[in-house]
Amino acid sequence: MSDDSARPSRVRLARGVSPWLLPTAATAAVTALLTRRNRRWALAAVPLSALTGGMLWFFRDPDRTPGHGRVLSPADGVVQSIDPWPDGRTRVAIFMNPLNVHVNRAPLAGNVTSVQHVAGGFLPAFNKDSDQNERVVWHFETALGDIEMVQIAGAVARRIVPYLNAGAKVEQAERIGLIRLGSRVDLYLPEGISPAVSVGDKTVAGVTRIDHG
Repeated sequence: MSDDSARPSRVRLARGVSPWLLPTAATAAVTALLTRRNRRWALAAVPLSALTGGMLWFFRDPDRTPGHGRVLSPADGVVQSIDPWPDGRTRVAIFMNPLNVHVNRAPLAGNVTSVQHVAGGFLPAFNKDSDQNERVVWHFETALGDIEMVQIAGAVARRIVPYLNAGAKVEQAERIGLIRLGSRVDLYLPEGISPAVSVGDKTVAGVTRIDHG
């Protein structure tokens, strides 16, 4: 399922992008005005305007109608791996490329019990060792018990912006955070729950069902 299958009625910009977007847009506007005085400024205005347009696309945050299922995808992207974990859980890793929507959503309704930032490296998200990258580890108290989700920064995305703190109540498919310019999101399904997706499947945050009914 692609982003287009969940086409929104309204698109906003993601929270947490102002430190990147505003300086670029302001510089593009200034150089565009200076071009009227001296066409040489176009050498700067054209690429800056293109960069601003690209950032507006990269940081889009479409409204969506939540899908149906006990566990919904927390991220737009492609299922990179599905791995059984020693404690009986199953890890579903979703790779987000720079063209995906970068806002992540709650896989289930519940309470946020912890939001922990963990320092680490910045390997490409497709690298098998990227789970040691800079990351934010979430735990949710839900009807299925404790659910763990990990936002992982990549080689380009070096900033993770959580929208909620521990103690917050969250609805399924609610926006919970942003990984700038993509990366990876890992979701751990509880023991006894099998994934409804396969490696290579495309996912849409808040729409694609992850668990078998």
